[in-house]
Amino acid sequence: MTIEALADPVSGGDFSSLCALLRECVRGGASIGFILPLEDAEVAAYWNGIAGDAAAGNRLVLVARTGPGGPILGSAQVAFVSKANGRHRAEIQKVMVLPAQRRKGIAAALMAEAESASRRRGVRLLYLDTSEGSGGAKDFYEALGYTYAGGIPDYALDPDGTPVKNAIYFKALR
Repeated sequence: MTIEALADPVSGGDFSSLCALLRECVRGGASIGFILPLEDAEVAAYWNGIAGDAAAGNRLVLVARTGPGGPILGSAQVAFVSKANGRHRAEIQKVMVLPAQRRKGIAAALMAEAESASRRRGVRLLYLDTSEGSGGAKDFYEALGYTYAGGIPDYALDPDGTPVKNAIYFKALR
């Protein structure tokens, strides 16, 4: 498995692979900001919007592949804060792994690279949120050393439309 950063997530074959990854993860129950039914136009619009942030250097899009140039198994993003008083922090977003590839260390490898890349950029604090419902990943983030900071009831909808509390986490990078 290899982890790489995508300079342009909408170019070439990666765009269709990223769209398929997002669709499969939401269908598999991942609470990543989308609900079912998920339209192809919504998925394409999401990745097209991400491309601009990535090109501007405000977002890092990481992908896990079977090997160099291989199929995409998962993805994670780091959204960097551009405000002068927040450049020391960044948000982890949209950690996704194909349902058939879960529990193989792919998400952990993506998170390790997200943390390393953040350190190289001078980030000292990462934060994220996940669902406290069935689509969330609280145990995963706690196993990686993230600290639970709290949550907001009925913050978001899981993919099936159920309102759930979110779980906010942070980690100081050393």
